[in-house]
Amino acid sequence: MTESPSPSPSRLWRPAAQRNLRNQWANLSSYKHKWLTLSSSARSHATSLVNSSLNQRFVNARDLGVLSDLPGIIKKASFKLSKQQELHRSKLLASYRSMVAIVNQMMTIGASMRCFPKGPDNSSMLQFSNSSVDATDAGDGGGVPPFTFWSISSFEKLAEELIQMFTMELNLKRLLVIHFISMSSEDVQHNIELSWMDELYIGEFDDLRKCNLYSIEACTPLLPKVKGRNTDKLKLHTENRLDADVLQVYLTTWLSDVNIDKYRLDEIFTSVGEEMNVTLV
Repeated sequence: MTESPSPSPSRLWRPAAQRNLRNQWANLSSYKHKWLTLSSSARSHATSLVNSSLNQRFVNARDLGVLSDLPGIIKKASFKLSKQQELHRSKLLASYRSMVAIVNQMMTIGASMRCFPKGPDNSSMLQFSNSSVDATDAGDGGGVPPFTFWSISSFEKLAEELIQMFTMELNLKRLLVIHFISMSSEDVQHNIELSWMDELYIGEFDDLRKCNLYSIEACTPLLPKVKGRNTDKLKLHTENRLDADVLQVYLTTWLSDVNIDKYRLDEIFTSVGEEMNVTLV
């Protein structure tokens, strides 16, 4: 009996590349939704933190009328508000940390859209990454479209554009987090003073490096930017006694996701879905 010839690497590559691209873009869509959920949750924590801080200032600065005659009323109210602020700071920082993790996952996905043979010639084993041990194999099927029209590089460029939005927004939100959690408590024991150079949690700088948001040469996180604006002269000092109007602007800035063009985001997922004949929501 004559053995059937093994399928060629090119015949193996196309269906594998299709499966990989569908999976990776489905993952990007999932992480997009997780980001939006976390961002909304983080803003709620920041709002509660701001309100609690402003209420504490009010309690300590106002004549409480008849309540002033109750022993320790101001101290007890101030202590309770301080504990609330501790809780909101912790939850805000946890949300931020999760958002950093999401951008890291997005970066990994963006670098895993190519499909390479692995093992001996004609092997059915494949790996998905942005590099191969075989310098002659670009992992893109020689430029052949995995589906109908687009090459692998076309998918990569759109993923890069999408991920860049979230990366820039993450860095801007880091600045806002620093200001929010640095808001002073009337209880000196709980005062927190942070600068742009401080790690907000253990291992944060390693995480930011993976997101290309940390300069190894300068040993500092990259400055935040707003798309289309020059922010080289951004003032990074924190003021822990910001007034209510400024804090409201910070909360609005967080809500706006100024670096994420949601119309363009939807357009990217719609276009990719049409090319792959799937629905990405």
